[in-house]
Amino acid sequence: MASQPTPSQQHSTTGEAGGAVVSGALDLDLLGPRISRHVYGHFAEHLGRCIYGGFFVGEDSGIPNEGGIRLDVVEALRALDIPNLRWPGGCFADDYHWRDGIGPREKRPRMVNSHWGDVVEDNSFGTHEFMHLCELLGAEPYVSGNVGSGTPREMSEWVEYLTRGDDSPMASLRRANGRDEPWAVRFWGLGNEPWGCGGNMRAEHYADLARQFGTYARDHGTNELYRIAAGAADDDYRWTQVLMEGLGRRLGTRGPHRGHGLSVYQAVSFHYYTVPGPWEHKGSATEFETDDYYRTMVEAQRIEELLAGHAAVMDAYDPEKRVGLVLDEWGTWFDVEPGTNPGFLFQQNTLRDALVASVHFDAFHRHADRLVMANIAQTVNVLQAMLLTDGGTLVRTPSYHAFEMSKGHQDAQVLPLVLRSPAPALDVDGTPLRTFSASASAKDGRALVSLTNLDADRPVDVELDLRGAGVGTPSARILTADSLARHNTADEPDAVVPQAFSGARVEGGALRLELPAHSFVTVELPLQA
Repeated sequence: MASQPTPSQQHSTTGEAGGAVVSGALDLDLLGPRISRHVYGHFAEHLGRCIYGGFFVGEDSGIPNEGGIRLDVVEALRALDIPNLRWPGGCFADDYHWRDGIGPREKRPRMVNSHWGDVVEDNSFGTHEFMHLCELLGAEPYVSGNVGSGTPREMSEWVEYLTRGDDSPMASLRRANGRDEPWAVRFWGLGNEPWGCGGNMRAEHYADLARQFGTYARDHGTNELYRIAAGAADDDYRWTQVLMEGLGRRLGTRGPHRGHGLSVYQAVSFHYYTVPGPWEHKGSATEFETDDYYRTMVEAQRIEELLAGHAAVMDAYDPEKRVGLVLDEWGTWFDVEPGTNPGFLFQQNTLRDALVASVHFDAFHRHADRLVMANIAQTVNVLQAMLLTDGGTLVRTPSYHAFEMSKGHQDAQVLPLVLRSPAPALDVDGTPLRTFSASASAKDGRALVSLTNLDADRPVDVELDLRGAGVGTPSARILTADSLARHNTADEPDAVVPQAFSGARVEGGALRLELPAHSFVTVELPLQA
């Protein structure tokens, strides 16, 4: 049985159908911070079937491809307006030496992927293939450099290889490998998880390395790097503090005096996964009880606390918010599917995962003044994937659809949404779970309102006073299913897909709708002057 609310946590108002009533106000004329499109970013690591069989099948494959890159995957991701793609890891990044992945594929050396399955890779997917993938996607590349086992020179030369346009040694090598013009590559990660698989370092040691590697990762021509220092796990606020201290007094300095302030790195990251159980037994992705669902949602909502905590540390050193916060790994992490390689991290993806995503999106919007990027882990066939492939088949997951429904928030400005009545809450093992989540933004003459009802069994009636502008007829879509564990497969690819939602209406200057149990709804409002 699901955990039930205690008397002190009962919903403040009850609707006719027995669900909660939430009321509030949405100010349509008060434009807040811009939501960076990059908070809807993605992540592709050499892990399991994410790259090989996911993004890349080789030019000899019978699956339609361009240069070995699957075109069905490209088409599906372009529909999300995918803004950026992080590669090659993850833990893999600090074992990856980029020179092994350039030149004729048949001459590239093989390597052992010791982190993920202990498999041997042939390096057939390397720098040129990744950049081609990003071009096909229309996405900006986010390259994670090797700090753990690499050298500052190795990273410096990779930057030069990618971005320099004259006849320098690395630019000449790039041309010899078939690419004349340099690429534009802004985002550059200075290692990955140095506190763990990236070197088991202390914060102080890594902060010094970040300054060193960031110094030698140079801007070339008009390409200006946005260097991201590898940050904390979960709530390790001290790690963020040490990185902010590492920027020194000349925090805002850019220009010729490298090694000071923002000349070494412009952002710090952290990672957070939604794991509902102990690490040794995280639980099944598809077979779970209502209690397990609520525990998952408690862990998902913790992202709000973590974003606020890391932002508060950064504010103490950088009140003008010149340093960005990056959440470049997030998502659900369950036990792998039975019968699959445990090192490949393949898990199914249900409506529960999509609701985890919607809760994260609302938190991202509320912290748009500091959060500049986030990357779901991972895009294809790994953890909370957008897409699942098996041979020539491709399945869009419920999480994919949550991203597609939310793409209108990219580069929009936050609209204040204030609730007057308390959001519904349930007691879950002594922790309150807010069962209603919402956020809103505006751009191009339209407002987009996202609303999530996490209650597994009861609907919620929503009434939001619309202030500051008139609105036209709303249009809405809903993502839900008859079961929280419902998921899409090759046999049932449309078991969980967005549907038109006729329940949203504007009456008496208010947006009114009833959110069904366990549902995610987006409402688009045309704005009138």
